[in-house]
Amino acid sequence: MNYMLLAYKEALKAYKKNEIPVGAVIVKNDKVISKAHNIRQKKYNVLGHAEIMAILKAEKKLKDWRLDDCELYVTLEPCHMCQTIIKECRLKKVNFLLAQHKDNKNKQSNVCNVLKKDYQKIMENFFKKLRD
Repeated sequence: MNYMLLAYKEALKAYKKNEIPVGAVIVKNDKVISKAHNIRQKKYNVLGHAEIMAILKAEKKLKDWRLDDCELYVTLEPCHMCQTIIKECRLKKVNFLLAQHKDNKNKQSNVCNVLKKDYQKIMENFFKKLRD
């Protein structure tokens, strides 16, 4: 299964709701545990990042705050806040589609360039709409 494609679909949900288009999926033993997208604007919640929402759902489903056997697939490289939460819940691996920080290119997931280009266009369109 293409977990990054699922994260991409979550990002599209956020985009349609005028949220920053970020989607996240958490997987354990090749099974999707949780999916989420950004909800900061809709819920007026500074913590409403896709990664955090996916982590909270996974913790609830697994009845454990330790996610050390899980992997995160997220469309945009996690921010510093999310990186801290990711470390705290002990996620085994983080895969992302698009880097935010130029010095972290080596952490990017090996994913289809077409999906990456499509996602980049969505991000550009989103921020262009904000500026207009």
